[in-house]
Amino acid sequence: MVTRRELKEIVILGYLTEAMLDKMLPYIRSERFEEGDVIFKEGDPGESFYMLKKGKVLLEQRISDKIRISVASVKPGYAFGWSALLSETAPYTLDAICSEASEVFSIHRNDIRRLLDEDHSMGYFLMQRIVVVVKKRLDRRTEQFLKVISAHPDIKPLMDA
Repeated sequence: MVTRRELKEIVILGYLTEAMLDKMLPYIRSERFEEGDVIFKEGDPGESFYMLKKGKVLLEQRISDKIRISVASVKPGYAFGWSALLSETAPYTLDAICSEASEVFSIHRNDIRRLLDEDHSMGYFLMQRIVVVVKKRLDRRTEQFLKVISAHPDIKPLMDA
């Protein structure tokens, strides 16, 4: 059984009150995955929101049948599978693959959305943290994109001028 203390170790949940965590606890499942296990694939329905307790999960974008690019690695204490918070029909936009044996907490889309609808303060705190994480990820992607663009042979001479 998942404890309130374990939930407090998840960064995004660390700002919730003990009462809010207690409301969430009955809906949290603990799941174990082995290295190489796929938690979800791009295009799968966003059924659950995940929080990594132990291990490491890679978030990968499929470019072709043979090429996947790792766009992020999730470390213990961090969450993934945001699509579950968006709507009933939002699919996952990346693959989530365990790069080592992992333990995750998950909460079904319907349960988390109901909790956030019933307790707007919980919804506000959780969404505020999600915005911070998403902003950091977008900033990182923008930085990576600009680095690649600035090294392009057609762009580099313009940068040096």
